[in-house]
Amino acid sequence: MQREYKWFLPGLVGILVVLGGWLSAAQGREGPPAEGKPVKAGLIYVGPIGDYGWTNAHEQARQALVKKFPWLTTTYVESVPEADAGRVIDRLITEENCDVVFATSFGYMNDTVAAAQRYPDKIFAHCSGYKQAKNLATYFAELYQAYYLNGLMAGALTKSHKVGYVGAHPIPEVVRHINAYALGVREVNPQARVHVKWLYSWYDPAKCREAAEALVAEGCDALAFTEDSPAVIQVGEEHTAKGRPVYTFSHYSPMGRFGPNSAVSGQLVDWTGLYEMLVTSIREGRFEGKDHWWLMKEGAAAIGAEPGQPINPKFVEVLKKIEHTDPVLGKTNIHDLVMKRIEQMTDATVSFDPFTGPIKDNTGQERIKAGERATHDQLWTIDWYVDNVVGSVPK
Repeated sequence: MQREYKWFLPGLVGILVVLGGWLSAAQGREGPPAEGKPVKAGLIYVGPIGDYGWTNAHEQARQALVKKFPWLTTTYVESVPEADAGRVIDRLITEENCDVVFATSFGYMNDTVAAAQRYPDKIFAHCSGYKQAKNLATYFAELYQAYYLNGLMAGALTKSHKVGYVGAHPIPEVVRHINAYALGVREVNPQARVHVKWLYSWYDPAKCREAAEALVAEGCDALAFTEDSPAVIQVGEEHTAKGRPVYTFSHYSPMGRFGPNSAVSGQLVDWTGLYEMLVTSIREGRFEGKDHWWLMKEGAAAIGAEPGQPINPKFVEVLKKIEHTDPVLGKTNIHDLVMKRIEQMTDATVSFDPFTGPIKDNTGQERIKAGERATHDQLWTIDWYVDNVVGSVPK
């Protein structure tokens, strides 16, 4: 009897293994790659890959990783409306047989969460969201420090004390960046106010140009933005060429060539390190469904209108001539203040953070107490303006 069980149990196990593998393959769900195996990644983009902004930055990282890792293959779908994310995710899993899907827009969050539940043997990563699961991570290359630095320069350069911002959608990410920009403006120019116009679109060059022109017509002479085209930079360059300087700050991708006499600096992002960390963790069996939030210290963000130039050389001497007295640093100038802040925000302890209290909103309510720094959760859910931003956040 014992000999019969010795024969029967291994045979039963073998049958179950074969049957389980057949069922998994039939459903297109072989599970995540085993350690050291090839990885196939699918990326969903909200805009076109040539948008000069958000999508282009993700696409540059994808191309870099494909060149670096022979074991990585990728596919992508561009210009996916946020309402269509679920269908595209299903296609990447069931037809393209991707091991991991990267969903690269805040509006894809709920569909990505639902897909992670439908396909528990696959891996998902959602960019800019806040919901995680065992097989779902979130990741973000955060720019608020860079926006603050550009705010320092905008506040110093403005002659009208009116600074403009063209915003894409009134979500916490964009509101956080507006506030960081405004905090930089206020630090060097307490008189200045930040005026915001919303597009309700991530990529709409014509509408973005219209908003920028409206801000200039209202007296703004320094402009930042969240929109995936160089339209704001071009507007600034056109007015500057006519003898009315409008200082601009590019967004996400190098845009200095569109405004050589207008673009002072900007926010530059590098997603490569984040994606490298995520795909290697999958290949090596170390993937965790948690939040990965990278800032300047981790190399995810920098300032500049062009790579390798934190400040447009045409404006370096101008900023060095604008004096500023800091309570801690003493007498300095705007150029050196920006450089010192970069040093402080990338040192071992991140010894300076722009969201350090006391900070009040523009209704007078204290939001961050004196000496305290805003937490990740506070910044991730922010829905109010700091006290030098005009208006209120649309609901």
